[in-house]
Amino acid sequence: MRIDGAVVVVTGASGGIGRATARRFAREGAAVVLAARRRDALEEALEECRREGAEALAVPTDVADPAAVAELAGRAVAEFGRIDVWVNNAAVGIVAPFMEIPEEDFRRLLDVNVMGVVQGTRAALEQMLHQGSGVVVNVSSLLGEIPVPYASAYSMSKSALRALGVSLRAELRLAGELDVHVCSVLPPSIDTPYYRQVANYTGRQAKPIPPLYTAERTARTIASVVRRPRAEAVVGPAGRAMLVQHRLLPGVTERMMGAYVARTHLSRRRIPPTTGNLHGDPGVPATVGGGFHGRRRTIQRQAAAALVAAAGIAGLLRRPRS
Repeated sequence: MRIDGAVVVVTGASGGIGRATARRFAREGAAVVLAARRRDALEEALEECRREGAEALAVPTDVADPAAVAELAGRAVAEFGRIDVWVNNAAVGIVAPFMEIPEEDFRRLLDVNVMGVVQGTRAALEQMLHQGSGVVVNVSSLLGEIPVPYASAYSMSKSALRALGVSLRAELRLAGELDVHVCSVLPPSIDTPYYRQVANYTGRQAKPIPPLYTAERTARTIASVVRRPRAEAVVGPAGRAMLVQHRLLPGVTERMMGAYVARTHLSRRRIPPTTGNLHGDPGVPATVGGGFHGRRRTIQRQAAAALVAAAGIAGLLRRPRS
């Protein structure tokens, strides 16, 4: 699909991956509709897109509210006449042992991360099927393939998006809708404010799990999926190596990742329990980058991928021969 001249809706567009994605599409000539809960940050992102020369519209939206999502789709069509691309990016997270997650927080995460995507996808497909074409991009996560400790709710929600994509692609094929696509993008750790605004019941500050990529790198992958729709795309070579290793050696990879996360995901800095941005504004600046040094040298990312691959090979060699 051509991005120049397309109408693109991006949820979670106030910061991080969503804001970088909106700017990317604006730079490539698309009309952009930005959605998020935070009005002030949304207006800032709107102005950035307009400075790129794009037509842009901001619609404050809580994707967990079906009426708000319906209004978002309606305003996009009323303003621009169609929806060519819908990026389901809005998401929240919880870092905590499973038994310590309050039930209301778990439900809220699923309402945003799963039902928000369900509602967005339904609204997008209704318009795209009417048009006869379009691309829905669901931002999943590598944790949807390889769940890790202290991220049970988040991993569960991101796995659900991948399952939704598989089912919808089959339905669209059976219906003969060959120009309507549902794609999944799987980022690994991305340098965004997510780790500063995530709900956290561990008592320690969360930090990204290396290797780390930029939000702009994810935005480029999303744009590439729109230009050439495909079922799934993983962000970065280290992420792709980890996915392949998990499919070849799931047990080894899961044990290795469990130990790796235990060492790297929680800092020594002590913090009180927090609901983060689950239920409202956590007071963290809405920026694209999170200040975690996402622009590391390529050699560091390649080294991390090599270590992952080496661990997989070692696990294979340790397997008893039949």
